[in-house]
Amino acid sequence: MQLVDLNKPGEKKKLISAGVLGLAAIIVLYWVFIGFGSSTPTTARPQPTPSPQRAGQTTQRPNGPAVSQDVQDAAKFTEIVYQTSSYNAPDARRNIFAYYEPPVVVKAPSPTPTPSPSPPPPVLLVSVSPSNVYARTGDFKLEVAGDKFTSAMRIYVDGRELPTTYKNPQQVSTTVPASFIANPGARNVVVRTPDNQLFSNEATINVAAPPTPNFSYIGIISPENRVADTAVVQDKSNKNVLSVYKGDVIGGRFRVTSISDKELVLTDTTLKIKHTLAMTEGDKSAGPLSRPTPRVDAEDDEP
Repeated sequence: MQLVDLNKPGEKKKLISAGVLGLAAIIVLYWVFIGFGSSTPTTARPQPTPSPQRAGQTTQRPNGPAVSQDVQDAAKFTEIVYQTSSYNAPDARRNIFAYYEPPVVVKAPSPTPTPSPSPPPPVLLVSVSPSNVYARTGDFKLEVAGDKFTSAMRIYVDGRELPTTYKNPQQVSTTVPASFIANPGARNVVVRTPDNQLFSNEATINVAAPPTPNFSYIGIISPENRVADTAVVQDKSNKNVLSVYKGDVIGGRFRVTSISDKELVLTDTTLKIKHTLAMTEGDKSAGPLSRPTPRVDAEDDEP
């Protein structure tokens, strides 16, 4: 394969132009890297060794004033003042175990409204009589004193209505059944109408436990003819043993009303309350038998 055809008139000119441009490029590169002129290399002159200067000797600075050697030595020991620059530490990386907890919102306590005082009752109850009774006693009459009572008002004891007798605007009365005071405790008394339109303040009846005999029933002596049994009792306070008959009074207020193999019945001569003593063994270290206060015929055996 023929690369250049010299028979063509334009090909010769192109070949000559390419050769001239290549020669020019070679000349330029030679001049850049090697150069055309000859030069004599210069030899470095040895520098004189500076001689040590003595104390007090001055040194001449080029284009400046002379400086003493002592001043130069002192400058070596001048205190260096180090100016610290402000340094800000980088922010710490986030802790994966830390998490945001919203603050606990404490609600302010709402103010408690001051309760308005209750209006006074339209009816006044001043006192009840009696205000102290013993439990297990019988029916008793209750007198209530006050003001602004009407005939339509009733006496209520522990919320239970009782038949009421109206005497005047200052006094009413009723009879309290024995079942109301069967046990010790307080009983509330109020006077009001059945529809509660008119009502009074409350009063209290104190029901106390009745006195009990301080004796133990420890035995019975029965004769062959069964004319009269004898009960053997023991005083709990001094351990004395007494033999009593029906109708005798022991402890100053308790009358023997019944004697049997199982129990002894005593009746309170003041309150008319019966007390039953079951037979027990009693204290072994008992004293000798003695007789209580003898029976008085004028006294009523029945309660």
